[in-house]
Amino acid sequence: MLDRINFLKDEINKANYKYYVEDNPSISDYEYDKMYAELKSLEEQNPLLITPDSPTQRVGSVSEKFLPYKHKYRLYSLDNTYEYDVLEDWYKKIVKEYGEQKLVCELKIDGLAIALTYEKGIFVRGVTRGDGITGEDITNNLKTIKAIPLKLFEPVDVEVRGEIYMPKTSFEKLNEENLANGEKLFANPRNAAAGSIRQLDSKITAKRDLSMFCYTAIFTGTVNNLPKTHYESIMYLKKLGFKTNPNIKLCDNANEAIKYCQSWDEKRFSLDYATDGVVIKVNDLLVQQEMGFTSRAPKWATAFKFPPEEVTTTLIKIEESVGKTGAITPVAVLEPVLLGGSTVSRASLHNFDEVGRLDVRIGDRVYIKKAAEIIPKVVKVIEDEEHFNRPQYLPPEYCPSCGAKLNTHDGEVNLYCDNPECPAKVCARIEFWVSKDAMDIDKVGPSVIEQLYNKGFIKSPVDLYKLSMQDFMQLDLVKEKSAFNMYTSIQNSKNNPLSRLITAFSIKNVGKETANVLAGEFETLEKLKSADIEQLSKVEGIGEIIAQDIYEFFRNPETISMLEELKTLNVEPAPPVKNVYDDFKGLTFVLTGTLQNMTRDEASEKIKQMGGKTSSSVSKNTSYVLAGENAGSKLDKAEKLGVIILSEKDFLDMIKGKVL
Repeated sequence: MLDRINFLKDEINKANYKYYVEDNPSISDYEYDKMYAELKSLEEQNPLLITPDSPTQRVGSVSEKFLPYKHKYRLYSLDNTYEYDVLEDWYKKIVKEYGEQKLVCELKIDGLAIALTYEKGIFVRGVTRGDGITGEDITNNLKTIKAIPLKLFEPVDVEVRGEIYMPKTSFEKLNEENLANGEKLFANPRNAAAGSIRQLDSKITAKRDLSMFCYTAIFTGTVNNLPKTHYESIMYLKKLGFKTNPNIKLCDNANEAIKYCQSWDEKRFSLDYATDGVVIKVNDLLVQQEMGFTSRAPKWATAFKFPPEEVTTTLIKIEESVGKTGAITPVAVLEPVLLGGSTVSRASLHNFDEVGRLDVRIGDRVYIKKAAEIIPKVVKVIEDEEHFNRPQYLPPEYCPSCGAKLNTHDGEVNLYCDNPECPAKVCARIEFWVSKDAMDIDKVGPSVIEQLYNKGFIKSPVDLYKLSMQDFMQLDLVKEKSAFNMYTSIQNSKNNPLSRLITAFSIKNVGKETANVLAGEFETLEKLKSADIEQLSKVEGIGEIIAQDIYEFFRNPETISMLEELKTLNVEPAPPVKNVYDDFKGLTFVLTGTLQNMTRDEASEKIKQMGGKTSSSVSKNTSYVLAGENAGSKLDKAEKLGVIILSEKDFLDMIKGKVL
């Protein structure tokens, strides 16, 4: 019996390796399923013979939360550059001190870094990168990823670092399914991978098509013929059963590394996974050890980031989009073109002043690029002879949705539709109301809102709370389960934090951060709507102009009617969490950049629970700036004003030992 179980485990693990790592299936699906069913049956009959490396243990269960886990070996960040000159200078410094060095080039996978621990060849733990010092234990979820071996081909002790990613084709399929079910769409494959790997129910993770490339290893036990170079260690990882990127290249010097980077600038878009650059490492492991680390990154490695791509295409027409405030935004409709790995057919033109500045005309050839490699925008017109023969584009006089006369507002460049019943404007307001930054009703998307509006079920955000499950069942492609999810998501939003409701109101000049400040200061909706301009102006980060906007909003008859109706429908924001400690009393924090262990909202909540305040802008009154990755202008301003800057680790140390 035991021999048969071990035989089946080995055969299935080999089949998984051939299929998910080598992309070279060795047996048919029928043969695989038959062996798996036999193994599962034998283990059910003999539960004492079930081991952690069994293929049947890949699908886990529901966890209440992910527990923090301190890395035995720190996961560092990488220095990066967009300039080849900087890359050459980095290499020259190495040569000057250590002599000529071979370099290893690997594609930089746009995914999530993890650390996998194996003891005697058995997978025992998987942890997210976190802040590099402490991550989250997501072992059960990682066991569902078939590119991660549960048992290695040799019984070694090793910690392996890798990048979890979702193939582009799987990402598109997932979004198509979510769209059909009225669920939220992911912005890109990286977000989809992040959302999938952190599911509390690992059975959901198992349904998502995730994979992993390994990029380094730390051998913690005795290994015969331990690799002496990075390239050899990657080849050894492949031999152990790990999936490594096939496009790795050993280069003699920086010139060869630069040629490698140049070759992938275009080719990367043909891959089925996202890559945003190349990681270049010194090959010799002893030299790596001698070079060591800075406080945040290894000195022996750097990343070359691909520049945002810019392509040309033809402008077919300009559409006018109506936003939640009635602002009309011009959108370029383009001849479809491949940009940054995806097909682009629409791009932002920002506003009509920008259209005039660019002098963009229907039929023009235009340059487009992705702002921050996400949002396509038109950046330049190719002024050929035909351009000047085309008629100039004139801004619209009437709303494209309701036909109302468009107006300008004092001091603003936008055109506005001021008709409160404009269909596009109403739908845009409802879309914002359900958005992640506002009430976070993530099961109700734009297509659902459009159908609800067209059928006369909703005319304002308030109407969402009047809907029944039967109303959703009348929509196209909506079945009972989806209807239940939408209805439940709306009901669950009734007692959201006050800050979310304030954001959802779309008060002029009041965004998410200002809403957080207002909620923290006034604590209840009743106190906020009763505040006068003087009280509002005294709030940190609220000037006279914003105070006037807030004051007028709550005295508008439409707002008063809406608030009364929301109260009747039991939409009442939850009371703010009271301070648990007063360690941060009198301190004001500004948050910027991306945090690894928590969202900025979660960090803000912790600050409030410690008695502190958050602000949306840096001033001389700011106590600390909490800076995550890719921190922007707020960090620059803090440095100029001499404000204390905290890393995420610093912040976590400040609240260490507190139960929040």
